[in-house]
Amino acid sequence: MIKDLVVNLGIGKPHDVAAEYAVAIARAFEAHLTAVAFAYEPVVPPSVMGGIPADVIEAQWVASESAADKAITRFEAAAKRDGIAAEHHKLNASIGGAGDLFGRLARRFDLAVVAQAEPKQGAAESLVIEGALFGSGRPVIVVPYIHKGGLKLGRVLVCWDGSRPAARAIADAMPFLMRSGAVDVVIVASGRERSDEIPGVDMGEHLARHGLKIEVKRIVSTDIDVPSTILSHAADSGADFIVMGGFGHSRLREFVLGGATNGILASMTVPTLMSH
Repeated sequence: MIKDLVVNLGIGKPHDVAAEYAVAIARAFEAHLTAVAFAYEPVVPPSVMGGIPADVIEAQWVASESAADKAITRFEAAAKRDGIAAEHHKLNASIGGAGDLFGRLARRFDLAVVAQAEPKQGAAESLVIEGALFGSGRPVIVVPYIHKGGLKLGRVLVCWDGSRPAARAIADAMPFLMRSGAVDVVIVASGRERSDEIPGVDMGEHLARHGLKIEVKRIVSTDIDVPSTILSHAADSGADFIVMGGFGHSRLREFVLGGATNGILASMTVPTLMSH
């Protein structure tokens, strides 16, 4: 049941894909939506500490506060337009600390919605995604920065490899799967059978018992490029939504994404629900 969700607002962007998508989810599930807008602290390189005039630092603060205010204004207009229950919070944080803070805040919600990081200019978004995925204990929907439109669930692609994160993601995604038109359970294999591999048909049968329309697809990837294989199938099948486990580990308090997770986050084409 999705009744309370949180979204990280895009700062300095004319079109906020995460906010638009979160509003659509809130409308579909008659849920309450909380928006978080970060006013980022000025970035002062250690090598020039004390060498930047105070008025320059103050100007950075003013610009950051203004960008957050504009994001909130757009969000409030969208929430009012769609008639959803919503609120917002503006928080001050460093770029490095925002991800951890958002992850801790997201623990109090059913679901977090964030935007995909754009190439070469998405450092803050990347950290927020990682904080939400590894720090919240909640499912996270990542919306591609090229996405247009709201929530669509005509065909959902479920990635299944028998792992704990994949099982968690499927369970977390059930409110969306129950509203889907069809579900593809996709197993990406290298062509070599594994003795511990769980047949995808078992998960297909489990989901079918919930009344879902299921097709099990076993795809052989000879080059073992799992992300490209998944995204290629999503494009070929016309999938609107992907469900997958989010893999990664902590190294000296820094998150290290797994290969498939990192690949999907870099090249995703449809909104993706991940759980860790």
